[in-house]
Amino acid sequence: QVQLVESGGGLVQAGDSLRLSCVAPGRTSSTNTMGWFRQRPGKEREFVAAIMLNVGTLYESNSVKGRFTISADNAKNTVYLQMNSLKPDDTALYYCAASKEYGLWTYESRYDYWGQGTQVTVSS
Repeated sequence: QVQLVESGGGLVQAGDSLRLSCVAPGRTSSTNTMGWFRQRPGKEREFVAAIMLNVGTLYESNSVKGRFTISADNAKNTVYLQMNSLKPDDTALYYCAASKEYGLWTYESRYDYWGQGTQVTVSS
């Protein structure tokens, strides 16, 4: 079982930046793709970004492209989500997820492990 631990959430103002981190302690070959999802108030959880570890290929959803950037530090078993120009509509619980398979998965069902989430609140 792989446990994912997110951090970096908080309360910020519109236009500010935050960087979320997700650590996968003891990550093995069982985690080959990492992703970020979010659940905004009253909405279903949605895909934000994904990155294939050790390959570097990444994909970001259109709703955040140009503002959010996913990256990974394989040596630290850590994935980041740099969020710039935050908007109130970005307010959500952000989840980190890991997949055993390589692929830029946008569907929750392709991910095998999930973190507990970190709250991001953007005030206007």
